[in-house]
Amino acid sequence: MPNKYLPVISGITFSTIFGFSFMFTKEALDIISPFQLLGYRFATAALVLTLLYVTGLIKINLKGKKLGLLFTLALIQPVLYFVFETLGIHLTTSSEAGLMISLIPVVVAILASIFLKEKPNRVQLFFIILSVVGVAFIMVMKGALSVEKNYFGIFLLLGAVSMAGIYNILSRKLSLNFKPVEITFVMMWFGAIFFNIISFWQIRGNWKIYFGIILRPHVLTSVMYLGILSSVVAFFLVNFTLSRIQSFQSAVFSNLTTVISVMAGIIFRNEPFYWFQIIGAVMIITGVWGTNYYGRNLKKKAEELPA
Repeated sequence: MPNKYLPVISGITFSTIFGFSFMFTKEALDIISPFQLLGYRFATAALVLTLLYVTGLIKINLKGKKLGLLFTLALIQPVLYFVFETLGIHLTTSSEAGLMISLIPVVVAILASIFLKEKPNRVQLFFIILSVVGVAFIMVMKGALSVEKNYFGIFLLLGAVSMAGIYNILSRKLSLNFKPVEITFVMMWFGAIFFNIISFWQIRGNWKIYFGIILRPHVLTSVMYLGILSSVVAFFLVNFTLSRIQSFQSAVFSNLTTVISVMAGIIFRNEPFYWFQIIGAVMIITGVWGTNYYGRNLKKKAEELPA
């Protein structure tokens, strides 16, 4: 398989994993608080990565490397991103949250053009906007759009979008000195420590409650999916994709998550299916395809020009 297709396959895969994560998150949040779930999720991810490292299945070498920027990235994602997103979703409607999060590719494109000198061409910019419009179309047509002057909640979601944008830029920059698995390892441990501190504070340090909750069937299943697939595998693939293609090309895959989450809801939760979801999905998929295809196509043409 040509290496040029690997980032695209990686992007589709992590979008699919993140898309199904909403379904597992809903199952767990019926029983536990958001920050408890995040604590379990990242503790599981950190322990799995540590086990893989100890057994020699993955190689991690941080000695002699400048870790300041890597620790900054780990603070931004997952810590600050999930704090902003969790509190923002709590204070806004689901449609407001969905629309705000869909702006991530736009923010990444702006930041990438400033800090990485990676500028989308006009055709790519059109497809980025098309993917955002596809998300907005689904949300609006569902009739759930209701801006209720949740200004603080929207401000928090804007913070989440900003953190996601900065994360994409930093991860791409760090890919020059760190392997994707090394970046993912540090990210997971930062998340595990931070969110478990909050979790223990909420249950007042009661270990029996901590382990008693996670052993409940619905919680355990959700934590395994979110901790192993949505954290270890998906974030590794995100970091891998960012090491291979431009940041705005990778970020546009995040809107593909909307398509997957809608499909998962229809297939596994018997949620209603509407015609406008097809139109929105086509817009999103076309936007993702166009952003990556025309970037690769133009790059190939440029390489073929005589020096």
